[in-house]
Amino acid sequence: MNVVLVGYGRMGRLIEQILADRGHRTARRIDAAGSPGSDGTELTPEVLADADGVVEFALADGVLDRLALYAEAGVAAVVGTTGWDHHVDEAKALFSSGSGALLKGSNFSVGADPFIRLSRAAARLVNPLEEYDASLLEYHHNRKADAPSGTALTAAAGVLEELDRKSHLVTDLPEGPIEPDGLHVASVRVGQVPGIHELRLDSAADFVTVRHEARHRGGFALGAVRGLEWLSGRRGWHEADEFIDDLLTGTGGTT
Repeated sequence: MNVVLVGYGRMGRLIEQILADRGHRTARRIDAAGSPGSDGTELTPEVLADADGVVEFALADGVLDRLALYAEAGVAAVVGTTGWDHHVDEAKALFSSGSGALLKGSNFSVGADPFIRLSRAAARLVNPLEEYDASLLEYHHNRKADAPSGTALTAAAGVLEELDRKSHLVTDLPEGPIEPDGLHVASVRVGQVPGIHELRLDSAADFVTVRHEARHRGGFALGAVRGLEWLSGRRGWHEADEFIDDLLTGTGGTT
């Protein structure tokens, strides 16, 4: 495939390397806002005309404008950009017709999806056990723009659905104690951490944790490229868990 990279930081460079390793070609490199990147290319309909796919790990600012271009061009687009969930309905409408396809994910590391599913399952198991409180903690490098991470918010949404005694998220510490029905999601930004997510179920007698720790960014990059291969030939809107399902079960994912 001829692939356009939107966002050419560390992730973009890793994705470029993995694309080459898997027999694909990076056609253009565009910076995080869609303006000229390392090869002087700006994101325009003309640039996308000869592209087979797009991989975007960029900034949330301007994301709807970029998605509109992908939909109009009819390309397969993998979007790992986070922080734009409030625009999802508008974005889905862009891909409701035509030949374009979009794969959206908050985390393309294959191991992150089992973490999200296990967190939901753990919350379901302790739902009848009122002595267990719950919280989520995530660590990322100090250049990450959004907090909490998209992965933490996705996991938290599953916990809220399964744990009846939690009704809303708390992402900043209040002046007083957290209300009993608040699910605290804490974020730490430090150093070079690629990503750590942990659900803690805590009681007076013991605690249970579900944890995912990325060793390096390569897992995210490989997952995104696999996702683009999976998306090729498909149309419309797709979520990462659909792709991961196929990958883990061998019913349509790529190795």
